[in-house]
Amino acid sequence: MKYRFDMTWHQLLIHVCLIALAVLSSPAVWAESRVITVESSDSRTLAVISGTVTPYKEVTFAAQLPGRVKIIAGVEGDRFKQGEQLVALEIEDLEAKRRAAEAHQSNAQSALQNARVQYSRELYSPQSESVASVPGMGMPKLFDNMFTSKFGDMAGYGNPALERHADLYSRVTGVNQAQAAVLQAEAQIRELDAKIRDSISIAPFDGVVLKKMVEAGDTVQPGMPLISFGHMKYMRIQSEVPARLASTLYPGLILKVKLDNDIKTQARVAQVYPMADASSHTVTVKFDLPAGVIASPGMYTELVIPDTRGGIPQVVIPKTALIKGRSLPAVLVVDGDHSILRLVRLGQETNDDKVIVLSGLSPGQQLIDSPPSGVRSGWLPGQNISKQAHD
Repeated sequence: MKYRFDMTWHQLLIHVCLIALAVLSSPAVWAESRVITVESSDSRTLAVISGTVTPYKEVTFAAQLPGRVKIIAGVEGDRFKQGEQLVALEIEDLEAKRRAAEAHQSNAQSALQNARVQYSRELYSPQSESVASVPGMGMPKLFDNMFTSKFGDMAGYGNPALERHADLYSRVTGVNQAQAAVLQAEAQIRELDAKIRDSISIAPFDGVVLKKMVEAGDTVQPGMPLISFGHMKYMRIQSEVPARLASTLYPGLILKVKLDNDIKTQARVAQVYPMADASSHTVTVKFDLPAGVIASPGMYTELVIPDTRGGIPQVVIPKTALIKGRSLPAVLVVDGDHSILRLVRLGQETNDDKVIVLSGLSPGQQLIDSPPSGVRSGWLPGQNISKQAHD
């Protein structure tokens, strides 16, 4: 019996694709995924820690008062000397207030001089005894001083000494009030001068504009960032080192480093922070790069740190346990009847196709080996990843 084969090449190709899709979508394709136990190794190796290149110094200027940006100097990459102006805000209203405060200060100083003159006159020529202020050639006042006050003293009326003291005290009070007005005017001027200084951002050192957040004409509010300025003559590396490795570092230690542009050089430990981060259990460490090394802020680096812990086992996992297609290394840790996606920090690879885990895992934990790409928390071997994504 003969069968007639009438299927075209296009139909054959479609059938093959359908069969391949059915195979890939079946759970059997993930049969190679399995649950393994995290092992430990007593071998000693070098830990590779990632870091980021940063300027030796970096400051971000923020607006101290509301206003409109009048001047912003240069663009990213422009260099400025210490003391040069970087950003300036419009200050017409502050200048008007300062002129008003100066006028108030002038009036207060005139009032103070007048108060002092009045006090001196009361001290040397009491107003109560002066006959010049009374009309009629001062005759009524003269008779009062000669007869009325004398008979009043004899009869027990009035107290000239107390009246004299009250007049002097009144003049002294006038002097003090005038002095307070002068001090208040001076304080207003100093306050306005401080605001005027805050409206201008001055380069604190020789450096380069790293980033501009505003442009001329923008309206800003207090706290808004304006410009980022960095000292670029010397460069540093900042890295988050696992706490168990940070104990081996000390200022002055020289380490090997590889930059993202394939430049290999050395770095010196400059600063080890005194405390670790409570969530990541890492310590911030800063390293100084040699002068003249070609590096840019934000560049990725790798530092080789010697592991001298001695007697403490290393956590190792197969490289196949790492989830493919992720920017950061991650694994699936089995927890009961489900899995949890966990980020890990990797060290150096071993000769048996394994990799050292510096943080994120502990010996004895179970994880999934050879997980499929794009897998998420909750997936276990035997499940359909497409169904998980749909769920």
